Amino acid sequence: MSRTKRSARPGNPLVAVAYLRCSTSEQTLGPEAQRAQIEAFAARAGVAVVAWHCDAGVSGGAALADRPALVAALAELRAVDAGLFLVAKRDRLARDVVVAACIERDVAAAGGRVVSADGAGNGDTPSDALLRGMLDLFASFERQLTRGRTAAALQAKKARGERVGTVPYGYSADAAGRLTPNAAEQGVIAVIRELRAAGMSLRNIEAELARRGVLSRSGRHPIALPQIAKLAKAA
Repeated sequence: MSRTKRSARPGNPLVAVAYLRCSTSEQTLGPEAQRAQIEAFAARAGVAVVAWHCDAGVSGGAALADRPALVAALAELRAVDAGLFLVAKRDRLARDVVVAACIERDVAAAGGRVVSADGAGNGDTPSDALLRGMLDLFASFERQLTRGRTAAALQAKKARGERVGTVPYGYSADAAGRLTPNAAEQGVIAVIRELRAAGMSLRNIEAELARRGVLSRSGRHPIALPQIAKLAKAA
């Protein structure tokens, strides 16, 4: 990713690349909701969204290099001469002040500017810049609070002798926390490993699973590439 700090020639302000991010499948503002917000904004503003990129299962604190869809979105922003990098809300960029600043820098280097569909901080005034900074700080603060609450809840479960952590894909847990194989998910794992053994790339496996209608455990969206990579590894 470019380390250039100076902005490139501005792209077309009526052409946009959209970026979606959700950290978990249970998140309220999932990919569908984010897309709907962006589409509504684009229709009101007369903006053409020429590409959509989604990092599913990616934490708001993840580094840029760990976001394949973000990397692709930035490359496409430059390639199609788009002037807008659309997100549903500012915190879809990141829940980390430094990461958010790095993304904004790289968007500017590609000739675009970050625009939130909810309208918060989209202007060029000092007040807008202040609001963007405050939103980034609040998102980071909220992430730290969530991590703290999660850690406390896990400690409480450990103290009660309960299972902690998520149930791994391919298994189900009973009321006592005991794991048993999940036939449907084990079947998906078998397909992934079979395709991988046949020489298919992870990206093509992702496309093949989507073509077959295979969804994530939540049933809301296809299985994300990072999870496919984990499941493709031999047991």
